[in-house]
Amino acid sequence: MAIKGDIFVEVAYALPERQQIIELQVPLGTTAFNAVKNSGIIDEFSDIDIENAKMGIFGKRFGTKGLKSPKEYVLKNLDRVEIYRPLILDPKEIRRLRAKSS
Repeated sequence: MAIKGDIFVEVAYALPERQQIIELQVPLGTTAFNAVKNSGIIDEFSDIDIENAKMGIFGKRFGTKGLKSPKEYVLKNLDRVEIYRPLILDPKEIRRLRAKSS
């Protein structure tokens, strides 16, 4: 049970071979960025650059489609912050390569 004024959130990150979801209890008013910072996920995945990493919530990227940046977005109870990996190839290039090989 949450202490009055606290909420439960998750921070998630995945590699092709491994994923981690960390459950946290944080104070009301915590931003997505601060939840990631305080989750300890960078101890598990040292390659994450939280200052520059793309992040989102339930598949919607922060800073797009009306969502604030991770440093401005205030979390709600049961939100899940997702940290996205950089793309290996541009999606257009992948489609071009698939079409070429067909």
